[in-house]
Amino acid sequence: MDLAEPGRRRPDDPRPAPGQRRRGRGARGRGALTVPPTGTPDEPTGTADPVSAPEGSAPEDPAPASRRHPRATLTTGTVRPEGGGRAAPGDAPAPARQWPLLTVLGMAALGLLIVGTDLFPQAFRVGTLLVGAALLTGAVLRRTLPSVGMLAVRSRFTDMITYGVMGALIVLLALMVQPSPWLRIPLLEDVLHLTVT
Repeated sequence: MDLAEPGRRRPDDPRPAPGQRRRGRGARGRGALTVPPTGTPDEPTGTADPVSAPEGSAPEDPAPASRRHPRATLTTGTVRPEGGGRAAPGDAPAPARQWPLLTVLGMAALGLLIVGTDLFPQAFRVGTLLVGAALLTGAVLRRTLPSVGMLAVRSRFTDMITYGVMGALIVLLALMVQPSPWLRIPLLEDVLHLTVT
């Protein structure tokens, strides 16, 4: 049980005391602590006085200091994906800076709206084709543009493969859906029949 006064630190705490800052790199990659100059010598230095043990009992050994760097458990930021910068100059309005993502989301939303409203006989097929085309458009934009804003999720290669494969599968299934499919591939039709039945 720690009986140190509030505001005082344990002597084995590896973190810098309040008012201390790290500067440079010391031995074994750890930063050196520097204490800013103070005008009053009576300020606490960040170490607690040892707690006196009751008579007749041995004092407890302090807990061993951690070997990990004090900031090793803190995440200080996230690396932006390759090509994740804005797609328009910084003085442009926010929608213009994110136009690749808005294009893909707009096409997908339009496809879902067409499927949901079912305005004409082939609305399901056309809407699904539009959703697949939106993903394929995302793959093309990710490949051709140097910066696509928030459309970039992972590396350029991973995003292209993910958008492209998902878009191609959705388009293929939309073309082969029953009744009266627009595309007939006998092998794939057999696979679909086996998985559905």
